[in-house]
Amino acid sequence: MPILPLQPQALRARLEHGDPLTLVDVREEWERELARLEPSLFIPLGELPARLAELPRDRLLVFVCHHGVRSYRACLVAQASGYPVANLEGGIDAWSQAVDPGVARY
Repeated sequence: MPILPLQPQALRARLEHGDPLTLVDVREEWERELARLEPSLFIPLGELPARLAELPRDRLLVFVCHHGVRSYRACLVAQASGYPVANLEGGIDAWSQAVDPGVARY
């Protein structure tokens, strides 16, 4: 299954619709303290391979980082283990610009 690219507006629509998905924030703790999307699981990218078992297999995993690069790498890791994955294109920065300006930019 390919990595699904999700634009911020598309993710918002899926969240509002109640689609079964889990947000996975792969940034560092200091970044999460500045801005976050909730509810989300917090697993820094460096910890992801060792913590894959914590992720649900029955729903789409939407990986989130600052601009979308680390989350894409996280998608590759999870996809290789059979998880259905999506990448928030442009990351939390794009989310702040396009969907929720209340989420701080950094």
